[in-house]
Amino acid sequence: MALEGRKQAVSIRLSAADVRNLRRLSRRLGVRNSDVIRYAIKTTLSRLGALCEGDLRGRDLVPVLLDSGADLVRYLDLDVGSLEAIVNEGASPELQVDRADLHLLALDGTQQPYARLRLVRMGGTRTAEESPPAIEAMADGVPQGQSLRRYFFDKYVFDSRRTEVPQPRQSGGQS
Repeated sequence: MALEGRKQAVSIRLSAADVRNLRRLSRRLGVRNSDVIRYAIKTTLSRLGALCEGDLRGRDLVPVLLDSGADLVRYLDLDVGSLEAIVNEGASPELQVDRADLHLLALDGTQQPYARLRLVRMGGTRTAEESPPAIEAMADGVPQGQSLRRYFFDKYVFDSRRTEVPQPRQSGGQS
């Protein structure tokens, strides 16, 4: 039972270039190689903490996807299918993130010019009464990452059609 509090050694394989950079960084910071590795692990676990929460699924994971999704796709070689399973598995249909949006996120991690084109195309399919944040952001010169962020937040976090926003109570007119 005391194993939980004990530290354990873990073996990892790194390329020669990564080892060189690790040593350079360690020397520059004046710390041990293992300190830099622990820092990287703790930073990653902190950034991806929402994925450790078993009850967070679907659109509840949008913030972590926007912060780390492109890196997950790029460095862990995730495809759209695996990303969809990670995000939507067990989520009710109204909480799921659209596969097309996950594909957009995957493209952002690997092929940003295509992601930009797809984002503009997807933003252009909204109805006239809805704001097209992706297109507005592109026109305003906002970098792609911010456009993607705005698109996802508008669609999954701030979309009043998907979530009920409590309306303020009207006063009874009494003074």
